[in-house]
Amino acid sequence: MALARAPWEPPEGRAVARVPERPAVPFGPVRTWPARGPAGAGHLGDRPPTYEAEPSVLPAATPENLTRLTPDTVLDGARCGSSVLRAVSMRGDSARYRGEPRREALLTARFGTGPGALVLVAVGSGARGADGAHLAAADLCRWIGGAVARSHARLAEDIAHGRRSDLRGGLHRLTDRCFGRLRANANANADEPGPAPGDHPAGLRCLLIPADPDCRTRVFFGAGPGGLLRLRDGAWHDLEPTPAEGPEGPPPGEPFRFRALAARPGDTLLLCGPGFADPLRGEPALAAELAARWAAPAGPPGLVRFLADAGVRVKGYADDRTAVALWET
Repeated sequence: MALARAPWEPPEGRAVARVPERPAVPFGPVRTWPARGPAGAGHLGDRPPTYEAEPSVLPAATPENLTRLTPDTVLDGARCGSSVLRAVSMRGDSARYRGEPRREALLTARFGTGPGALVLVAVGSGARGADGAHLAAADLCRWIGGAVARSHARLAEDIAHGRRSDLRGGLHRLTDRCFGRLRANANANADEPGPAPGDHPAGLRCLLIPADPDCRTRVFFGAGPGGLLRLRDGAWHDLEPTPAEGPEGPPPGEPFRFRALAARPGDTLLLCGPGFADPLRGEPALAAELAARWAAPAGPPGLVRFLADAGVRVKGYADDRTAVALWET
């Protein structure tokens, strides 16, 4: 007999502890300049950004690093159960100008078939100034992808039946193993000891999406900077989980973060790296512009339009941009 799927809402009459949501991002006046060409994104603000909008210098290549080169932009999308997925990762204006590689990585993958399949979206963000940061970000995405692939059937079952504590513990272990492997590789390839536990040259943020259209639970997990926001009724809400503090304060380094969300029709969930989270939180005009473009009843944009939306430029924010948006239909 099939078990009823629990959306992780508290039973009637029972209160549960919840991570408090931050207030909606305030909106400011929107000033948009014309885009260059039909697919251009334009920019916001009183002045244009410092760098040109289009790529200018390619990263340097050698015979040894050809297999680890990353393209300027990656774009992906799919239908996942009851939702529509759009994902993009692009080099920032500064990296395009200096010929530096994209430090943020993106992985989108489906494991399994039919209603029991599970979609993973992983965003890796390399630390600014760290040697090989773009490689570390890509490695983390690839390793967490392999770990989820081996455990996807169990993870999908835990999500469907609301086993929140099992999910948190299991995903915490998988994430720690990836960062442990990263530290081990750094130690093996360096003359001096590599990063200490809790110090990482890259961050990792992930979203698990069941393929079953009857299951509207979305699971976020990872460690490192970035953003988790939801657009509901035309307003942005910051859903960033606050890790619990121990008796001696918060844990050192980047703590593990986890949150399970019950999606509603009309919601847009946004997972992003720090290069997109910072301008979205720091520039009210950008938050208002994207809310107007992405809020219902407009519906999910096509891939080309999503690329243009994610590339709306703001002066003072020139880092890589990686954005994963999930429209609930």
